[in-house]
Amino acid sequence: MRFKFPLMAIALEVAMIVLFGLFVQYETDQNIRQPPSSSNSTEVNRFFELYPLFQDVHVMIFVGFGFLMTFLKKYGFSSVGINLLIAALGLQWGTLVQGILHSHGKKIHIGIKNMINADFSTATVLISFGAVLGKISPLQMLIMTIIEIAVFAGNEYLVAEIFMATDIGASMTIHAFGAYFGLAVAGVLYRPGLRRGHDNEESVYHSDLFAMIGTLFLWIFWPSFNSAIAEAGDKQYRAVVNTYFSLAACVLTAYAFSSLVEHRGKLDMVHIQNATLAGGVAVGTCADMAIHPYISMIIGSIAGMVSVLGFKFLTPVFATKLRIHDTCGVHNLHGLPGVVGGLAGIVAVALGASDMSTPAMQAAALGSSIGTAIVGGLIAGLILKLPIWGQPSDQNCYDDSVFWEVPRWREHDHHFHEHNGHNHLEPEL
Repeated sequence: MRFKFPLMAIALEVAMIVLFGLFVQYETDQNIRQPPSSSNSTEVNRFFELYPLFQDVHVMIFVGFGFLMTFLKKYGFSSVGINLLIAALGLQWGTLVQGILHSHGKKIHIGIKNMINADFSTATVLISFGAVLGKISPLQMLIMTIIEIAVFAGNEYLVAEIFMATDIGASMTIHAFGAYFGLAVAGVLYRPGLRRGHDNEESVYHSDLFAMIGTLFLWIFWPSFNSAIAEAGDKQYRAVVNTYFSLAACVLTAYAFSSLVEHRGKLDMVHIQNATLAGGVAVGTCADMAIHPYISMIIGSIAGMVSVLGFKFLTPVFATKLRIHDTCGVHNLHGLPGVVGGLAGIVAVALGASDMSTPAMQAAALGSSIGTAIVGGLIAGLILKLPIWGQPSDQNCYDDSVFWEVPRWREHDHHFHEHNGHNHLEPEL
C-alpha cells in the first residue's frame, strides 16, 4: 500500500488533468466567438433545470451505494471509503471516455447531461464492486475502474448509437452489465480458501442498520435515476411515475417472498436491503414508455420476487457449483432484475409502447450488455489476478484494518476479551 497505491492514484489523477486540458471545455465556450445572444444563458438555464436530478443521482452514487455495502461487521470503512475513491475516479474517466465516443473526436463540452452520464458510468463499477467486496485491494479497484468504464462506454455507444435501442433507466447497460462484469471478475478471482466462509463475512445488528440507510436513499431517489436523461415532457414524467409505482409494488412482493422462503416466516434483512430496490432496476428499460402504471407495478412485483428467490436459491449454487462468490448478491439486485428489465423492454416495444426501437434491437442490446460484460470482466479479472496489486490474503479478507487505521478501542476490546476467554464479537454486539 505504502508506495504502489499512492503512485497509482497520483499517476491516474495527473493523467486525468492532462486529458481534461486537451479535450474538455465548458459548454458555454461553444458560443464565445459568436455574436452576443441568449444561447449561453439558455444553456445555463437548462443546466440548472436538470441540476436537482443530478443531485439525486449524486446522492445515490456516494451515499446510497456506499452505505448499502456496509453490512459486513468489520468492513464499513472500506465499503463507504473505497466507494468514494472509485466514484471520484470513475466520474472523471467516464466524462472523458463517453465524451470522446459521443463527440466524434471534437472537444467535450461539459453540460449537466455529461455530469449525469459520468455518474451513471461509475454506477457500473460500484455494482461490480459489490461482487468482490472484501476480497480485493484499493489498488485493484482503481485498475478495475479504468478497465470497466472503458468497456461500459463501448457497450453503451453500441446500444445507443448502433442498435438505436432504448434503455432510459439503463436496466441493461448499467445494471445487467455491472452485475455480470462483477461476477466474471469474482469468478476469475475465486478463492478456494473461502469456500467454507469466513468469520468476518457476516453482519451485526448495527452494520445491517447502516446498510438500510443506503437502501432508503437509493429507494427514495430511484425515480430521478431512471428519468434524469429522459426527454423533457411526457417521457420524463412517465419515467418518474412508472419507477415510483414499480418500487412501491416491489417492496410488498419482496417482503412477502422473504417471509415465505425463510424459516418460520421471519423476514431476512438481506432481502429487505436489496430486493426492495429490484423494481427500480427492472422498470428502467421501459420507464419512459407508455406502458401504464399497472404494468410498471407488475414489473416491480416480478422483480421483487425474482430477487428474493435469487438470494435464497441461486447465490449458494453460484458459490458452490460455479465457483463465483458474490459477496453482496449483486446478481440478485442488479443482474436478474436487469435481465427482467431488458425482457420487459422487448415486450413493451413489440406491443407498441414505444416507436423508438424494434424488438430485435432491444434483444441485441440485452445480449450485447451481458456478453461484453462477461468478456470484459474475464479480461479484467485476469489482469487483477497478477500478484503485484496487493490483494489481501484469505485470512485478511473482509477486514478494514488491512487497509485502514482502525480506532484503537476496537483492537483493545478485541485483545481484552480474547485474553479473558470471551467471544471477541461481544463489544461489537
